Amino acid sequence: MSISSSLNAGVAGLAANATRLATISDNIANSATYGYKRATADFESMVLTQTRNSGTYSAGGVRATTGRLIDERGSLVGTSNAMDIAISGRGFLPVSTTAGLINGLGSQPLMMTTTGSFHTDKDGVLRTDSGLVLLGWAANADGSIPLQPRDTTAGLEPVVINANQTAGDPTTVMNLGINLPATETMAGASDQNLTSSIEYFGNLGTSNTLQVTFDPTVPATGASNSWTMTITDSATTTDPLGLGVGVLGQYTINFDNTSANGGTLSGVTPLSGSPAWSATTGAIDLSVGDGLQNITATIGRIGDTNGLTQLATDFAPTSITKDGSPVGNLTAVEIDENGFIKATYDTGFIRTVYQVPLADVSNANGLTALDNQTFQVSSGSGSFYLWDAGDGPTGAVEGYAREGSAVDVAQELTNLIQTQRAYSSNAKVIQTVDEMLQETTNIKR
Repeated sequence: MSISSSLNAGVAGLAANATRLATISDNIANSATYGYKRATADFESMVLTQTRNSGTYSAGGVRATTGRLIDERGSLVGTSNAMDIAISGRGFLPVSTTAGLINGLGSQPLMMTTTGSFHTDKDGVLRTDSGLVLLGWAANADGSIPLQPRDTTAGLEPVVINANQTAGDPTTVMNLGINLPATETMAGASDQNLTSSIEYFGNLGTSNTLQVTFDPTVPATGASNSWTMTITDSATTTDPLGLGVGVLGQYTINFDNTSANGGTLSGVTPLSGSPAWSATTGAIDLSVGDGLQNITATIGRIGDTNGLTQLATDFAPTSITKDGSPVGNLTAVEIDENGFIKATYDTGFIRTVYQVPLADVSNANGLTALDNQTFQVSSGSGSFYLWDAGDGPTGAVEGYAREGSAVDVAQELTNLIQTQRAYSSNAKVIQTVDEMLQETTNIKR
């Protein structure tokens, strides 16, 4: 029985080391494969004889169990493609195959990868050369990401970038830094209106104008330091305040003439039902374009030198700023560390179009390994959760980068030598057992 068990143990050793050799071969072959995770073969002993001092021993042999170290990370390698994506830390990119999209994402376990080189195909879909499609959450028109479920794939969809798309950026914020000449509010002044025209961009990318007119209050003696400000919109075709077509608001503006705050606002009074002025923010909320668009126009707070001022100089727009841009054409697409895919247009407008979440599971090594460095959720990995990149346990998303192979070639070659020696030793055991059995057979002769 002992001789036969030795033969079986030798055969088991050959099989186990052959399995280990297969994992080493796979690792060396994929030492330059982006995102490859190292395969391992662990040996476990098999015990047949447990009774002590029995005088005989039966060899149980060995068996090999294989696995893949998916939680090991390769080093990041910089590239020149903006949509080469890797993860600096824990987490996986959600992806799918074309067949998976046709059958529906909810009909199969979530597929994921740690890195990929994505390019747009003829339909604008971001995919790798091997056919993996990047999944994400589509942004609203204003660039915000709607609330999405985190434990299902219900909100995920293929990332589509249309190279011919155009976009406009409507104006929402405006700062009016204008200096008014103090001499115009003194007795004997010309009582001439002063006007400043400010361009803004509508919801459809159209160029419109806000006209701000300042009418000085000229007293009989001294100086009033008071003006009447009227705001008129070129895109408003109605008379909302009864002050004339397009008039959005009218205000009495007073300036300080003390040594401490001379030339700054001392008070703003709305007239004829005009929108209120906020003393806290110095802003007026204007409804332009017949009420279809809102613009927050800041004229300054009391004592503020960055808004409207009245100093003894010429009428000058010292600091007029606004956001928004006209309609522009797409020039570039990049992904930031939080997983937001942003489109840049030739007008300088940058717009968030998608967010790519990062999937995480309790046991990454329990994922089912598939072709092309992809993995699927299994019963051994636990359920997944979709995190915002950088939140929870997940790392940051890196554009212009790929994750290198996690294989250490020097270590694999060392393992290869050890496996070769172990295989030869087990073969020697079988040869020795064969010679012993031959001797046993020869006893009868």
